[in-house]
Amino acid sequence: MKTKIISLFIIALFISCNKTSTEKTETDSVETVSSVFKPANLNEQIIYNRAIEAVVWGMPAVNFELLNESLTAAKGNFNEIIYWSGLINSKNQTLTPNPDVVYINPLYDTRKGPVVLEIPAAEGASSLTGSLDDGWQTAIEDIGPAGVDKGKGGKYLILPPDYKDKIPTGYIPMPSSTYTGFAILRSNLTDGSPADLKRAIDYGKRIKIYPYSQASNPPATKFTDLLEVDFSNTIPYNFHFFELLNQFVQREPWLTRDLVMVDFLKTIGIEKGKTFQADARTKEILEIAVKDAGKWIDSKYEAIFTPPFYDGTNWALPASQDVVKAIMSNYTAPNIYPVSERAISYSIAYFSAKHLGTGQFYLMTIKDDKGQEFDGSKLYQLHLPANVPVKLYWSVTAYDRETHALIKNMKYFSRASTTPGIQKNSDGSVDIYFGAKAPAGKESNWVPTDPKGKFELLARFYGPEKGFFDKTWKMGDLTEVK
Repeated sequence: MKTKIISLFIIALFISCNKTSTEKTETDSVETVSSVFKPANLNEQIIYNRAIEAVVWGMPAVNFELLNESLTAAKGNFNEIIYWSGLINSKNQTLTPNPDVVYINPLYDTRKGPVVLEIPAAEGASSLTGSLDDGWQTAIEDIGPAGVDKGKGGKYLILPPDYKDKIPTGYIPMPSSTYTGFAILRSNLTDGSPADLKRAIDYGKRIKIYPYSQASNPPATKFTDLLEVDFSNTIPYNFHFFELLNQFVQREPWLTRDLVMVDFLKTIGIEKGKTFQADARTKEILEIAVKDAGKWIDSKYEAIFTPPFYDGTNWALPASQDVVKAIMSNYTAPNIYPVSERAISYSIAYFSAKHLGTGQFYLMTIKDDKGQEFDGSKLYQLHLPANVPVKLYWSVTAYDRETHALIKNMKYFSRASTTPGIQKNSDGSVDIYFGAKAPAGKESNWVPTDPKGKFELLARFYGPEKGFFDKTWKMGDLTEVK
């Protein structure tokens, strides 16, 4: 029966991939992605098909592997912490990063045994928002006041796959499905002043990471400052994607949910315990497949904004409900494994939270009130009504629509409730402007954009309160300023 299903699947893929660019089915919601690929035989067609499936399935793993690659280039290592000693600039080309917090990011490796992550207790204005993720970027648990420690701090014990030993007293167990992973921790600001920034950095540097085997006499944690270092995880839609996927497969265990991919990857030359090699023709096919996969993922991008968070607007959580359910349940939710929708989300972002909406919530938009994509040469206005229902802060950031990273060479990238000097209207509301040139008298509320490109916006709400989810407070679409 399984053989019959797989055969039918292959036939369906073969037929679909050989349709001409003008043919459509009744279920087509986007234009067919045209390809220059012309298979010489069925075997080449299968390599192409399976390569596309590998890209879609492997997106979060490759996304994470890119962080590891950038870590190595920055002379960092696992079981250390990378951080930014200030608000990030566009040297940080990670996917949709937050330019209004201080990032403190431990990366762990449990291949030699459990790893301890020590989190300080929240004190006054000092707190952390974040989560510990495995290599698939599935949140193991949240950390900080909105996480397991509830702001009291503690020792999180990161456990390797299939760990069977007794958990020592006084530790918070964190079972990881992969040997390696990371925590994205944000040391929160209040007013964004130099003193506030120093406070957030000093507090974040109280985090520690070290092997559990050295817990009786922990070594000093190494911190690597990346403020002026190039660091990126923008997705490469070229042969390097498969090289990175191979690295991940060689290091990490196969999960039961993914065993169907063992044979798919073997078809394109990726097999655990063996060297990944591709002859000239296979490499050519893989190059075409990854580019076509990228086009297909981008063509589906707009669909994740339906339904919108606020009726009648273009604001939406940049992940489908199935992806949220799958991640929050560690893929145990019955009858769903949203690989395709997951690929879309991880092509534009990294990291996931275990309990989305407790510590933070995100809304994204790519269109104005007329349904037009944002043009960096135009000027837009966003009105935020007074009393945004958050405990910590709100922010809105502009990103490059093509790369989903910070727009390069801009002085800054966002406006937030913590932005020094931001102007409020007499009723407490705030108007923010996005465009190549600031409107007169509104420079403090303006975010610059590249006049030669398109952009997208991500709104963050840290410590969202009941009124946010009740939608008694509502944010409208952006309008073009003529």
